[in-house]
Amino acid sequence: MSATKELSERRRTRLRFSLRRKALGRPRLSVFRSGKHIYAQVIDDSAGRTVAAASSLDRNLRETLKTGADKSAAAAVGKLVAERALAAGVTAVVFDRGAYMYHGRVKALAEAAREGGLDF
Repeated sequence: MSATKELSERRRTRLRFSLRRKALGRPRLSVFRSGKHIYAQVIDDSAGRTVAAASSLDRNLRETLKTGADKSAAAAVGKLVAERALAAGVTAVVFDRGAYMYHGRVKALAEAAREGGLDF
C-alpha cells in the first residue's frame, strides 16, 4: 500500500473511532468525493444499513448541474440527502467527513444539509 493511501486510511479510522464515541445512537452522514462526483449517505451503524443516499449522479441532479465536481453540485447533493433523510425520519446525524479536510466541496455539502434540516 502506498504511503499516501496508508495515511488516508489511518485518518479515516481515527475519525470513525471518535465518531462512534460521540454518536450516541445517531446515524452518520458519510461523504465520499471523487474527481468527477460527490456522494453522501446516511448510515445507521447499529442496524448496518443505509437510510438515505444521494449523489451528483442522480438523474434529476445530473440534468441540472454543469458538473458533479464543484461546490454547487455538493450543495445540491447536501440538500437532496437532507430531504431524503427527513423523509426517512432521521433528523439528527453525526458528520463523517472521512479522510477529507472540512473545506471546499465537503463543507458546501455539510452546510447545505444543515440548511435542509439535518441537525449536526
